[in-house]
Amino acid sequence: MNKRQLEAQETRRKIYETGCRLIEEKGFQNVSVEDITKACGVAKGTFYVYFKRKEEIVFECCSEWFKEVDRMAREHKGDLVEKLTVYFKGFMEGVTCGGIELCRQWVREVIDPKEAPGEMCGGKYPYDLKHLRVFFSDAVKEGLLKKSTPVEELVRLFLCQLYGMMTCWCMSDAEFVPEEWVERLAKVQLAALLGPYLTKKP
Repeated sequence: MNKRQLEAQETRRKIYETGCRLIEEKGFQNVSVEDITKACGVAKGTFYVYFKRKEEIVFECCSEWFKEVDRMAREHKGDLVEKLTVYFKGFMEGVTCGGIELCRQWVREVIDPKEAPGEMCGGKYPYDLKHLRVFFSDAVKEGLLKKSTPVEELVRLFLCQLYGMMTCWCMSDAEFVPEEWVERLAKVQLAALLGPYLTKKP
């Protein structure tokens, strides 16, 4: 990598980290592109060299979060039900950490993704589908689930539950608390739905 490429990489990193910090401190709606560029000492136009809009900064940050959630769930020492509980809790924390307005943006773009660029923007649903599908498929390969497990059906069923909670949070103006309901999902449904396919009972 030459000097110019290293400088470009450093500029992008600075914009990204500054944006994440400001959004976390002030909230997504209260931070403009100009706020971000001013805080990190670059021209406003420079922002658009690396990002199409400020949402991409948060989506990228969340992408890193979801990778970490996946890692933590896989490394959790409990059974598969406990691993998935870790996954679902982390998923919902990642959804709610950016605030309800960002979640509403996600929901709008998931419903009508054609205008939304990027894997974590309009493509959030296929992104989540792919990652959860891999998680379940790996559980089959590792012998945690029987080979007869209907992976696709379970993945879509659980995603419907998670996305329903996201939508309820938005529709209730945050009165519905997703973190509480994901706990109930884990207690009431996980063991029941996975039970017939587990190679070892929890």
